[in-house]
Amino acid sequence: MSEMDSKQVVDLLYWRDLQRTGVVFGASLFLLLSLSVCSIISVISYVALALLSVTISFRIYKGILQAVQKSEDGHPFKMYLDKDIGISSELVHKYSDTTLAHINCVIKELRRLFLVEDLVDSLKFAVLMWILTYVGALFNGLTLLILGLIGTFSWPVIYEKHQAQIDHYYGLVNKQIKDVLGKIQAKIPGAKPKTE
Repeated sequence: MSEMDSKQVVDLLYWRDLQRTGVVFGASLFLLLSLSVCSIISVISYVALALLSVTISFRIYKGILQAVQKSEDGHPFKMYLDKDIGISSELVHKYSDTTLAHINCVIKELRRLFLVEDLVDSLKFAVLMWILTYVGALFNGLTLLILGLIGTFSWPVIYEKHQAQIDHYYGLVNKQIKDVLGKIQAKIPGAKPKTE
């Protein structure tokens, strides 16, 4: 991701441009909530129908306006119709190479965890999977996506406003977790603590 793209994402998540962030957040949340009620085919059809209703109405309105005013403004969407919207092969190769690198990294890590290269890491992974069975029993994937979207757009702003308090309590919790893990690793035979 280029530096400009990452800056735009940061500006979006920190609500620097309220109107733009509101549109992205609202549209994303509306889409996810719609998917929780209707099937994906219905949601796509309704969104397409709504978009077509707006564009057809606007086109007819502009056509009537041109006829009444006897002007030759042309097609109201000419600027968008003339724009090139094709995806370049360089862009596809760039993102597919990046995606492939991430997939390979995940596969190597999963192999390491499942084949118990490090006992402590595999046990941590097992505990995480056990916890996720309870999360999966409480929430479906769409609910987690909705909660993730809300968290993604609210957490950066909350952290920015209350950074000192959050960092303080995070440090305390992190220290406690490290102490407990150190005690557990000391009691497990063959487990050696990692050096940082």
